[in-house]
Amino acid sequence: MLSVQVERKTFLEFVTMVEVLMESGGQEVAVADSCESRAEVPSDLSLTITEATVPQIKLSKIQQFYAGQSVFVTGGTGFLGKLLIEKLLRTCPGIVSIYLLVRQKKGKDVHQRTEEIFDDMLFQRLKEEVPKFRHQIVPISGDCSAPGLGLSPADRATLIREVSIVFHGAATVRFDEKLRLAVAINVQSPKEILELCREMPKLKSVLHVSTAYANCPQEVIEEKFYEPPIEYKKLLTIMECVNDKLLDEITPDLLGKWPNTYAYTKAIAEHVIREEAGNLPVGMFRPAIVISTYQEPIRGWIDNMYGPTGVAAGAGTGLLRSLHCDGSIQANVVPGDMTVNAMIVAAWDVAQVKRKNSNIADLPIYNFCSKDNPITWDELKEMSEKHGIEYPSIKAMWYYSFRNTKNRLLHLFYVYLLHLLPALIIDAATICVGKQPRLLKIYKKIHKFMTVLNYFTTQEWKFSTDRVRSMLGKLEMDDRQNFSFNIQDISWDTYFETYIQGIRLYLLKDPVETLPQAKIRWQRMYWIHQGFKLLLFYVLLRISWLVLSTVFSIIF
Repeated sequence: MLSVQVERKTFLEFVTMVEVLMESGGQEVAVADSCESRAEVPSDLSLTITEATVPQIKLSKIQQFYAGQSVFVTGGTGFLGKLLIEKLLRTCPGIVSIYLLVRQKKGKDVHQRTEEIFDDMLFQRLKEEVPKFRHQIVPISGDCSAPGLGLSPADRATLIREVSIVFHGAATVRFDEKLRLAVAINVQSPKEILELCREMPKLKSVLHVSTAYANCPQEVIEEKFYEPPIEYKKLLTIMECVNDKLLDEITPDLLGKWPNTYAYTKAIAEHVIREEAGNLPVGMFRPAIVISTYQEPIRGWIDNMYGPTGVAAGAGTGLLRSLHCDGSIQANVVPGDMTVNAMIVAAWDVAQVKRKNSNIADLPIYNFCSKDNPITWDELKEMSEKHGIEYPSIKAMWYYSFRNTKNRLLHLFYVYLLHLLPALIIDAATICVGKQPRLLKIYKKIHKFMTVLNYFTTQEWKFSTDRVRSMLGKLEMDDRQNFSFNIQDISWDTYFETYIQGIRLYLLKDPVETLPQAKIRWQRMYWIHQGFKLLLFYVLLRISWLVLSTVFSIIF
C-alpha cells in the first residue's frame, strides 16, 4: 500500500512538472519596469579595468578583444543567455561590465530576477573560479517589445556611453506565439537595437542571434541573406492598422511557406539587419537546434523542453511512444556550450571583418550546424534509448517504448492506441476515486508540441558553413581550447550519455541518489510492460479468432 502511495505521489509531481515545462514559453525577453537600475551609477571602472590590470595572465587574442570592454546582452535570462554570461565572466578576464536587459516578472523586479539567475547550478564553477564576478553584472530595466526597448533616458545614456560589444539574443521562441507579440519582439527589437548601437561611440561589434531555420522554405541554406516573406516596414504597418481578431484570421496567409510565427518573424528580422545595419560592425549568427552542454561549465546542463529534449524526456518517462519523424534524415543539433563559444568568437570575427572591409555587402553570417559531424534522428533515438535505459528516472510512468514513425497514418494509429486510450482509462479511474483528471490535458499539450516539431523531423536541409570553418581556422591553439566549437570534436555517444543524465537531473529534478531505486522500479515496469504486451496480443488473437469464426460461419 505504501509503495502505491509513493508511486502515485511521484506521478502527481511528474505531471505537475510537465505542465509547468510545457507552458514555459520561449527564451526570456526583457521587459521594462520603473525600477532604478545600477546602470544609473557612472562607471569609471572602464578607465582602470583593462588588460594591464591582469599582468600575470597571458591573454589570448579573443581574451584581448574582450579585455577592458563593456558588453550589452539581451535574452540574458534564457538558456543561451545564461551560458553566454557564464562563459564571458569565467573565460574573459578584464571585462568591465555585462549589462543585462531584464524585465519584471511575477511581481519580481529586475534586481530580484538577476539574483535568481546566479542561483542556478550552472554558475557554481564561476563562483569557485571567479568569486568576485558579481560586481561586473549590471541589470538594465527594459522591454524588447516596447519603443526604444523601454529604456529609461538614464539607462540609455549609460549604454551609449559605456558599451562596445552587443549580443542581441532576446526572442520569443514559442512557435505558436501570437503574430503581434512575435513581431514586436523578434522584428521590432532588432531595429531598436541597431538604432541604439548607432549612437555608441565605442562600438566594436554587434552580433544578432537568428536561427538556422529562419529561411526554412529554402532546401539549401548558405551563409547569405535571402528574400524575406514580406518587407519589415510593410509588416509593421500591418501591425498598426489591423486589430487582433483580424490579424489572427490573416496570419496563415501572411505566413505562406513559413511553418510558424517564430521562423517567419526571424526571417523578417534578418531583413531588418540587412536594411538597417548601414556601416555598423554587425554580424548574424544562425545556430541549429541547440540542446544541452557538452563539456562546460557542467556536462549535460539544460533548462528547457524544446525540440529533441522534450522528446527524450517524454520517451524516457514512458509518456511519449511515437513521433512523426523520418529517422534517416539528419538531426541538426548542436551543444549549448559550443554554440556560445562560437558566438563569442563570431563577435570578435565581426570586428576583424569590419576593420578590413567596411562594405555592407560583406556583413558576415555564421551558420552554426552539425554538418561536419552529422547524426540522424534514428541515431539520436538509439543513443537516447541506450543511455535512458542505463539511467532511468524514478519519475518514469511506464517502461521505454518509443519509435520514430515515418508514416503519418501509422503514427496517428500509435497516438490513439498508445497515448490517448491509456490516458482516457487512467483519467476515468482518477475520476472514480474523486481526483482531478489531468493526463488527457497533458497529452493535448504534448501532441501540440509534436505537431510543431513534425516540420523539422520530416524534411532535411543542406547548410553551408564556410564562414564558421574559416573563423575556426583563424584561431590560435589557446583560443581553440578556451572557446572550443569544432563540431568534429564531439563524440555523440559520450554526449548523449551526459545529455540523458542532464535531462534526468536538471529537468526532471531527479537526483543521482535515486538511481538504485529507479533501476529496481524500472525492472519492475519492464516485466509489467512485457506482460501487458502479452495480454494485448492474446486479446487481439481472441478478437481475430472470433471475427474469422463469424465470417466462416456466415460463408459456410
